Amino acid sequence: MTDMMSYDEVVNGRRSIRGFLDKPVPKEVIEEVLELAMRAPSSFNNQCWNFTVVTGDPLDAIRKGNTEGILAGKPDSREFRSFTKVPDEHRGRQIEIAKQLFGAMGIERDDKEGRQDWVLRGFRQFDAPVSIVVTYDRVILGSDIAPFDCGAVTNAIVNAAWSRGLGCVINSQGIMQSPVVREHAGIPDDQVIMICIAMGWPDEEFPANAVVSNRKPLEETARFVGFPD
Repeated sequence: MTDMMSYDEVVNGRRSIRGFLDKPVPKEVIEEVLELAMRAPSSFNNQCWNFTVVTGDPLDAIRKGNTEGILAGKPDSREFRSFTKVPDEHRGRQIEIAKQLFGAMGIERDDKEGRQDWVLRGFRQFDAPVSIVVTYDRVILGSDIAPFDCGAVTNAIVNAAWSRGLGCVINSQGIMQSPVVREHAGIPDDQVIMICIAMGWPDEEFPANAVVSNRKPLEETARFVGFPD
């Protein structure tokens, strides 16, 4: 990766990173990424997004509290939403990427310990050196503005990071115990926690980092109306 990638190179080259080097990310680089990402489209220019960037001891405390809560059987307390039943066609794509990741990591179907370890990595935000917690203003809770704005800016963050040699994975497991995140990240009550982004320098030796998820073909996704044949 270089500092001068084209847009096409960023979008086509980016992949989710789940293994990171033990190397800090300078605050100045994160600020640069966020400044660029904030050029993302915003519904009615609301710009309702907010970012809490966490590292060091506070992030370790979030990892610990999130993992311990899950292992203790505490229910998922994500604030934005949680799945009930995923439609079969969507579930199929989830299973497909899981098979790719387990295959890359050499985790067999009957390897319960290996599978649990992988799940726990997600609860620890894949041990990334930085977590960006994306929140939105509680005053617009329930509107369609929040998911539009936060989705757009989250996409922009991971692409901007990739263009600068950083890897990310959008991670909801890392905020499953939202009270823990809110406490240790100091997130005020007027904000709703939507998602977090694990960020760091990619470990090129980590097998799962080579996995590229498949995309539906265009003909199954797009319809063109009114165009000449």
